[in-house]
Amino acid sequence: MLQLVVYAGLQIPVGVLIDRFGPRALLIFGSALMFLGQFALAFAESVPSGIVARLLLGGGDAMIFASVLRTIPSWFPPDRAPLMTQLTGMLGQLGQIASAIPFAWALHSFGWRPAFLAASFVSLFGALAAVLFVRNSPLRRTDTGSLRVVAPEFDGAPITERIKAVWAHPATRLGMATHFTTSFSTMTFAMMWGFPYLTVGQALTGPQASAMMTLFAITSLVVGPMLGILTGRHPYRRSNMAIGVVAVTMIPWIVILALPSAAPLWLVAILMICIAVGGPGSAIGFDFARTFMPSHRLGTATGVINTGGFTGALLAILCIGVVLDLFGGYSFEAFRWAMAAQLPIALLGLLAIRHTRNQVRARLTAEEGIEVEPLVVVIARRYRTWRDGRP
Repeated sequence: MLQLVVYAGLQIPVGVLIDRFGPRALLIFGSALMFLGQFALAFAESVPSGIVARLLLGGGDAMIFASVLRTIPSWFPPDRAPLMTQLTGMLGQLGQIASAIPFAWALHSFGWRPAFLAASFVSLFGALAAVLFVRNSPLRRTDTGSLRVVAPEFDGAPITERIKAVWAHPATRLGMATHFTTSFSTMTFAMMWGFPYLTVGQALTGPQASAMMTLFAITSLVVGPMLGILTGRHPYRRSNMAIGVVAVTMIPWIVILALPSAAPLWLVAILMICIAVGGPGSAIGFDFARTFMPSHRLGTATGVINTGGFTGALLAILCIGVVLDLFGGYSFEAFRWAMAAQLPIALLGLLAIRHTRNQVRARLTAEEGIEVEPLVVVIARRYRTWRDGRP
């Protein structure tokens, strides 16, 4: 939990630093922090030393993901950027899955210290690879024909002014609301309450619960690229996609929580599939920053948006824990009411998406003359065209 709090708390400072020094510098420094954190964890023999190591890991993690996201708009065309963002998240999940088995084997076979030392040197290798191969943007030719790397843009404004300017744009708030609403339930389930809910709230065996969590991870990997393609093809319908993701995530919760007893296994499997959609769905929020913010403030905007889901997850984790405490511990009825605490959080997020979307569309109309019709109107018109047999 400490590592998560550090990760979320550093998103905005990291975004500001990315805008100032470029993503490559922060990627290298973040990988170095990961190396130091894992190295320190290998030799930690007390709670304070373990806390310091976790702080380093949280800081490094915060820098790496944000830096990779920032490089995508510089290297890929706009219609491919959403897909590359999804593939970045997918590769991160694949890395977690791939590292879990060998790391668990190393931990069991060789012990704590050798396992974490090995992990630390993987991070060190990542830092060296970033030094050698990563650039902020592609090489460009100067007037003389020579190649150079374009330096990151920087407007020189004070930090507080940059953050205020980023927050003042409704697209940042729409991205944050999207990230908050689509991903909070997914994060809450994956990071804290998923396994206890499955084993106690749904009375699954350990192997059954593990199988459900595996289904959860696989679904996220499959859905991500599809959402990336749709986001790139339909940029004016991103908020509709986000609302659809929230509906897909919350409707199974409503059905299961309405049952007077444990749900059948097939319904739990559907819940796993639907919750997992929220992870890839949260990347839609980053795309609002990419298309509306100037490049020299894109890192800060991404950092602000990325705090949304983690803030929502921390809020949901806390609310669920409070309800469980009120019931005196784990039970079917306790989890039934505790998990229902997610519903008002989702409703709050949906209202925020709707409000900020209206602001973004009004600004788009005023500044660029682009008017985005409601999706219902578009569907109704296309239906009438199809019904009347017109091309």
